[in-house]
Parts: sequence; C-alpha cells; structure tokens
Amino acid sequence: MVMTHLFVNLKRFEVSRAKGGLCPYESPKLWIEGILAETVKLGVGTLDELQVVYLVPEALIIPAQEKLAEYDEDLRKCIQIGCQSVFRQNIVIGGNFGAFTSSFPAASAYQLGCRWSMIAHSEERRDKKGVIAAFEPDLDKNENLKKRAAVAVDSLVNQEVLAALEQGMNILLCVGETAEERGNGSPDEQKKRTSEILAGQLKRGLDQVRMHLSRQQIVIGYEPIWAIGPGKTPPDGEYISFVSRLIKDEVQKILDIDIPVIYGGGLNEKNAATISNVPSIDGGLVALTRFTGEIGFFAADFKTIIDIYLS
Repeated sequence: MVMTHLFVNLKRFEVSRAKGGLCPYESPKLWIEGILAETVKLGVGTLDELQVVYLVPEALIIPAQEKLAEYDEDLRKCIQIGCQSVFRQNIVIGGNFGAFTSSFPAASAYQLGCRWSMIAHSEERRDKKGVIAAFEPDLDKNENLKKRAAVAVDSLVNQEVLAALEQGMNILLCVGETAEERGNGSPDEQKKRTSEILAGQLKRGLDQVRMHLSRQQIVIGYEPIWAIGPGKTPPDGEYISFVSRLIKDEVQKILDIDIPVIYGGGLNEKNAATISNVPSIDGGLVALTRFTGEIGFFAADFKTIIDIYLS
C-alpha cells in the first residue's frame, strides 16, 4: 500500500490578525476547533492511504486534541495532531523532572497527546545558527566557521530527534539547502553542492536513530530554502525528483530502509499535480493555502489540495 503523508504547519496561528498574526478570530481556540471540524466534515479523515498531521503551536495542542476526540474514530482515522519541535533534553524518571523553563520537552508533547513532531524546519535551523552567530559575529565571513556551525546545528537537531524517538514519537525531519549553500554556476555544479549539504545533514541528523526504527516512523521533508518566499522561483519536477531520490538513497545507506520523503517547500493548489507525479515523493508540507487577499489557512482549500494531489 502506498501511503501519502501530508503535514500542515500552522506556525503561530494562535495570534489574531488584529495583533499581527493570521488567526481570523480573537480566540485561537475557536479557530483551531473550526478548522478541525471542517476538516472532518469535508471527509478528510476517512480517506484511505492518507495520513494527515496538523503541526500546531503548543497553545493549540489541547483544544485541537479535544475537538478531534469528539468525532467517531472512523471519521478521523487518518488525522493526527503533532507539535512543531521538541527540546533536545527530556524529562526522565529519576532525573530532571522539569527544569526546562521556556523549552518544550518531548515528554510534555507526548503527555498532551502528540505522537508526531516536526524537527529542524528551516526557521528552527536559522534560529540555531543565529545563536551561534551572536557568539561569533564573523561566522559568515569564514568558511571553516560556517562548516563548523553547520555541524553544530545538525548535532543539536540530532539530540532533538533522539529525544522525540526515545519518548515514542514519530518524526518529520526537515533538510534543505540555502541559496548560499546551493551557490551559482551550472546545474550540475549546484546539484553537486546540494548533494554534499543534504548528505551531511542526513548523516548527522540521523545518527544513532537505527535502534528506534522498529517502533517509530520517520519521514524526511525537503525544504528548498533558496526558493521559499515571495518572488522566488520554486524548483521544477525534475529538480524535486533529483533531490528526493538523493535523500532516499542517502537514508538507505544510513538506516538501510526506504523512507518516505515529502516536499516541504509549500504544497499548494498550483504545484500539487506536479509534485504528486514525482515517483520519489510521498506527500507534502502545507502552511498557507491562500497567499493573496485573505491570507491564511482554510480547510476547504486544503481539501482541494488533497483532491488535486490524490487525483
């Protein structure tokens, strides 16, 4: 059976439009309850061979879980609630039971009902690099320092991955290259640099993961960071095929398994048909569904994306 994996990253949707966010309501609780109610009403939860994970901010986990639980299992069988990352250390019996102020341990996410966590989204990677740059202001001027920083970021990512897996959670691990890492030159030169960057991220990010494979699921999300944002040209099907095949081959070397790879550059109505036709892609990551007018995420639009992708 071929499974399609669709993740929805709702970022900071707990902030209302009036305060600069994207939540159309003053109450984010009412909004997330409405999103899930409409998702179920549209029949998304009953679709066979489909897995949908809503990745929500911490403040929305409980209302999302409670709303989803109101429906019969057969109406929500393929919908799950996940979190947007976990801390690199965790609460353990007989150990540190709570000195993680401002951080979100995997035990907390699991206790709230999350069985999935996204880890190393490009925005999280950028934040970690920013902390290193605050200590070393000349980071971007020195190639050796940049390489060491990349290794350090991957090491922190790996600690998060292991913390989540040891807690019993499934992982969406994001990898991707920036415009600087991709560089200029011919397509072959760019592909060579991209291959080196992604291979390094995967090797370091998946270190010591093999022991957990019998219990947890891992999906890799590819983010073409260089192509994300207004006015930028997204990669075509050929490039996505090249990268996703590369990721599958590298993970096969590291873990000896065929792992699902999804497109993390923003699955939408315009690219869903193209991406669904890439044989080595197994789904996608959705954030916004409308990019003009009333910008935001709408369940009806999401259903349209699903229909296009599956058809």
